[in-house]
Amino acid sequence: MESAAVLVDSDGPVRALTLNRPDALNAFDDELHEALIEALREICYDAEAKVVVVTGAGKAFSAGGNIDDFTTLANDLHVRRATLRKGRKLFDDLINVHLPVIAAVNGPAVGLGCTLATACDMVFISEDTFMADPHITVGLVAGDGGAITWPLNAGLLRAKEFLLTGDRITAERAVEMGLANRAVPADELMARATEFAHRLAALPWQAVQDTKAVLNQHLRVASASMLGYGLAAESQSHDTAEYRAVPERFRARRK
Repeated sequence: MESAAVLVDSDGPVRALTLNRPDALNAFDDELHEALIEALREICYDAEAKVVVVTGAGKAFSAGGNIDDFTTLANDLHVRRATLRKGRKLFDDLINVHLPVIAAVNGPAVGLGCTLATACDMVFISEDTFMADPHITVGLVAGDGGAITWPLNAGLLRAKEFLLTGDRITAERAVEMGLANRAVPADELMARATEFAHRLAALPWQAVQDTKAVLNQHLRVASASMLGYGLAAESQSHDTAEYRAVPERFRARRK
């Protein structure tokens, strides 16, 4: 069942999933987590679907974690564990879905938003935007999948540089590093991503599906060995004084 948090549009064999919390820069709250997991599940049973394109409504792809939840995550271990379990399920569902998934990064892809993009099979990025995983700048371990996708896509040394600093990466640099395939003009992004999706959909389907499955074994092996450890470390970092100070800092900025 379609949720207001994720819009689903069909274009022949292509399904476009739009993260739809534009007023919150498509930051992930419980509803968006659950809606994206459900949308991926339903597409797996859609016999006409062959390729998925994921994008964001408004000016962001996704800002990652929901700042309004930071205090709750710091103080309520039950909510924290449930949220991290949803994060793990989303990551594993994304890398296990049999359909090719293309990220159309229309605006900033930050934190979990960056993990979502880099876990996709192809990444088209608007040439005027950026990627970043700034978990560390708010006192958190980047345990939600970035520590898996960044080394596999960009190499371990580069992953360490950007996950240890949280620095932004321009679209052009993202392509150079292997975090994105193509940087395109903003007004051409969805057209170019959809055009490529139709190209994949026209290829021999069994071969496309099984080639993705073979290639994503790299991600599955890494997820099995690392994701639980990463999320446990991220959970522990919610207890630090540095993380607990973040909500007050953000509230001060809003005044």
